[in-house]
Amino acid sequence: MKYLAAYLLLLNAGNASPSAADIKAVLESVSIEVDEEKVAKLLAEVEGKNAEELIAEGTEKLSSVPTGGAAAPAAGAASGASEEAAEEEVAEEKEESDDDMGFGLFD
Repeated sequence: MKYLAAYLLLLNAGNASPSAADIKAVLESVSIEVDEEKVAKLLAEVEGKNAEELIAEGTEKLSSVPTGGAAAPAAGAASGASEEAAEEEVAEEKEESDDDMGFGLFD
């Protein structure tokens, strides 16, 4: 991911075709060790594609990744129940705090 990020940063900065040396320079500038094989593989994968195509492909691939959305209704129900329990506890605490021997501070 860091190699792709460096590549896209270079594209955004105006470098129309970043080289392996360019990517290496960006990564080393922030103290990241560079694996030459991964840089070569990235450049082979992006050869002939523009940034818009790469982003579209990535978005399509990410859309198939499960993100836990199926568990959201169950979590919502659980949080609703916990909110009710919390409200009940607050009500109980209020009642208990009124039990201060029959008189309050400003009575």
